[in-house]
Amino acid sequence: MSAGWDRGPMRLLTPLILISSVVLSCGSLANTQQRPNIVLILADDLGFTDLASYGSEIHTPTLTELAQQGISFTNYHTGANCAPSRAMLLTGVDSHRSGVPNIPEMIPPEQAAYSHYSGTMGHNVVTVATLLQDAGYHTYLAGKWHLGNSPDQLPSRRGFERTVALGASGADNWEQKPYLPIYKKADWYADGEEYQLPEDFYSSRFLVDKSIEFIDSNRGDGRPFFAYVPFQAVHIPVQAPQEYIDRYEGVYNDGWTALREERLARAIALGIVPTGSPMVTMASTPSWDDLSPQEQAYEAKRMAVYGAMVEAMDFHIGRLVAHLKSIGEYDNTIFIFSSDNGAEAMGRAVQNSWLNRRGLASQGYSVDYDTLGLKGSFNAINPGFASAAASPLAYYKFYLGEGGLRVPMIIAGEALAIKNQLSNASAYVTDVTPTILALTGVESPSSRYGGRLIEPIIGRSLLPLIDGSAEAVYGPDDAVGFELAGHGALFMGDYKIVFNRGTQGDGRWRLFNIVTDPGETNDLSAANPAQLQLMLGRYQQYVTDNNILPVSNDYRHEKQVVFNALHNVYGDNILIFMLLLLLLLPFALIYRSKSKH
Repeated sequence: MSAGWDRGPMRLLTPLILISSVVLSCGSLANTQQRPNIVLILADDLGFTDLASYGSEIHTPTLTELAQQGISFTNYHTGANCAPSRAMLLTGVDSHRSGVPNIPEMIPPEQAAYSHYSGTMGHNVVTVATLLQDAGYHTYLAGKWHLGNSPDQLPSRRGFERTVALGASGADNWEQKPYLPIYKKADWYADGEEYQLPEDFYSSRFLVDKSIEFIDSNRGDGRPFFAYVPFQAVHIPVQAPQEYIDRYEGVYNDGWTALREERLARAIALGIVPTGSPMVTMASTPSWDDLSPQEQAYEAKRMAVYGAMVEAMDFHIGRLVAHLKSIGEYDNTIFIFSSDNGAEAMGRAVQNSWLNRRGLASQGYSVDYDTLGLKGSFNAINPGFASAAASPLAYYKFYLGEGGLRVPMIIAGEALAIKNQLSNASAYVTDVTPTILALTGVESPSSRYGGRLIEPIIGRSLLPLIDGSAEAVYGPDDAVGFELAGHGALFMGDYKIVFNRGTQGDGRWRLFNIVTDPGETNDLSAANPAQLQLMLGRYQQYVTDNNILPVSNDYRHEKQVVFNALHNVYGDNILIFMLLLLLLLPFALIYRSKSKH
C-alpha cells in the first residue's frame, strides 16, 4: 500500500532518513530498565476529521500537540460500533472470536443462542491489561467498558488494578442516569463494586480526575503504568459545558454540506487525504436550504454542542498531559489516541415530533434550543453533520463505509524518534494490542495463558512504522475482514470490498481503491471483476474461519434494540412491556426517519 503523500512541513520521511535520525527508538526504549508508561485514550463516536490535525475547525490543541510529537495514521480502521471495537482494541483478536461480534443490545435471539454471540468478552481471550499487569505494570481504567457487567466480566477481573467503569453503551454526561429507556439505570462500577457518581459530575472531567488519582496512588514505586481512558465524548447524549458551547455559536450556520466541503479542503491541505479526493452526498443528508431558519438554527446549535464536547475532551486530555509533565512522567509516556467508530447519526429533527418529545421527557430530558447540551438536555447530531464529521468519507456508525470504520489514530511520545509525521499504511484496531506489547517489551501470549486455551492475536505490531524501519506492515496480498450485523468488508492492499444493508445500504458488494478514493465514489467492481472475485473468496474464507452467523433479511439494528430491551430488561411483565414500548417508539421513529432522506 502507498506509504503516504506530501504534507508540506509534515511530509512523510523515508525509512532511511528516519533510521539515520534515530536517537532513541521505541524498540530500544522497551529494552531499557525504565519501561514506558502507556496512556491509551479512546473517544466514542468521533468522526475521521473531527480533530484539528485531521482537518477540523474544532479547537483541539492538546491532540494537535500530540500529533506533532509522533505519527498520525490516515488509513486506520476500527469496528463500526462500540463493543466489537473495544474487544478487538484490548485483545488483538477478531470480534467474532472474542464473543463480541455486535453490541448485545443489537444481537437477535437466533444468534444470541450461540456462545460466540453473547456480546460480552469471553475468557478465551486475554486483555493487554492482563499481559501488562503480569509483566509488572500498574493498570488503570476510567471510562466506558461495555464488554460485560457480570462480576467476572468487569474490568477489575480482566487485568485492571484500579477501575471506575460504565458498563452500558452510554449514559448521561452530567448525572447518573441512563440515556435511553433500554436501561433501568446507569451502571457504574469502581473496582468491581457498584459506584455512585459525585454530584458535580461531568464525564470528561471526572474520567481524567480518576485517571490522575490512580496514577498518583502508586507514584514513585518505580513501576510503569498502563492507563486506559475511554471517554463518553462524543456519544449521545451530546452534552458540554456552556463556556465551550459559546465558542461554537454561529460556526455551523452555513450547514453540513458547506462544512463537509471545508473539511475536505483542509484534509487535503494537511495531507490527510490525497489531492483531488472526491466525495459523495449521502442519501440521508437533506438539503440545508430546504430547512426553515428556525430548523437551521437548531441543527447548527446541535453541532455547536458536538464541537464543544470534543474541545472539552481535548482540554481534559491536556490536564492529564500537564499532570504527567508535573510529576516527571511525561518524557517516559507513550500516548495512543483513537475512536471506537465513526460518528453517530441519530439526531433526526427530534424537536418536531410531540411523541419524540414525550419519550425523551419520560427520561427526564428536554430538547429545548436554549439548554441544548446542558444538564437535563438530550442532544444528537443530524446525519448531515455526521457525514461532515467523517468528511470526505461515506457513511457513519453502524455501517461499513469508510465513514463508519476509518477514524483518527495518533501514537506519540517524547521518546519516539518519529515526529510530526503521517502514515497512510494500512492499520487496524487489532494492531493496537501487539503494538503496545512491542513498545513495552512484553511478549505476546502463545495458544495458552493462565492455564487455559486462548485465541491467538491476529493483529500486527505497528512498531516498524513508528520507528521508521518499514513503510508498511501489511502486504498487498494480506486480507483483513470485518462483519457486523450482516454488513461485510474486506481490505487487501489498496482495495476494499464492502456490503452495506439496512436503511442506508443497497445490498450489493462494491469494490473501491480506498487509497486514491477514500470517499468510495468510484465502484470498480465492473471494471475489475477479477479483483472483486478474489476478495469475495477471501471474505467467504473469513466468514468460515470465524463462524460468522447470518442475519435474517428483515433484520434492522434499530428495531432489534427495541425488541431486546423489551424482552431482556422487562421480561414477560405485560404492563411494563406496553409502557416501555410507548417510551421506545420515538427512538425507533428517529432511526427509521433516516431512511426517508
